[in-house]
Amino acid sequence: MSTETGKLIYVMGPSGAGKDSLLGFVRERIGAQVMFAHRYITRPVSDGENHVALTHEEFAARLASGVFSMHWESLGLHYGIGIEIDAWLTRGLPVVVNGSRQHAPAALERYPFTQFVHIHASPTVLAARLERRGREDSRQMEARLARRPALALPEQANVITIDNSGLLADAGQQLLAAINHPTHLA
Repeated sequence: MSTETGKLIYVMGPSGAGKDSLLGFVRERIGAQVMFAHRYITRPVSDGENHVALTHEEFAARLASGVFSMHWESLGLHYGIGIEIDAWLTRGLPVVVNGSRQHAPAALERYPFTQFVHIHASPTVLAARLERRGREDSRQMEARLARRPALALPEQANVITIDNSGLLADAGQQLLAAINHPTHLA
């Protein structure tokens, strides 16, 4: 077992930016040396999304039991990342998390050597993707598009920005590079 602490790669961005698609692209190409954190959400699983669906009651019970290393709420849904990431990081493994922009400061506080990767896309692309995925009604989609939380991280935070408005492969290669060569290792 390694005594070196692994690196946390925290992927975030607005709904429709293509985070799940990019993470799927990377998982197919990166190999088993990188761990992808399980994300628990109080929403049923839909196409293109990789998470464990929980009821609100199940989520509350897990939260009360202390099995989340990180958790947040957004637009009436609860999100959690399991504590297994702490064991993976302790063993020196790099861990990729699909996180929240609003929770990024708390993640940095808990994991000071986090590499943040902010995925974004043009407003037109975001709207089209949200409509295509069909998870929300028009009111919910408007709420997601209107929400623009500020990315408030300290200056010393390492943030890479990737525009995913174009081809998935182009942004996917950039995310692969960010995971394989985090800037805080340079």
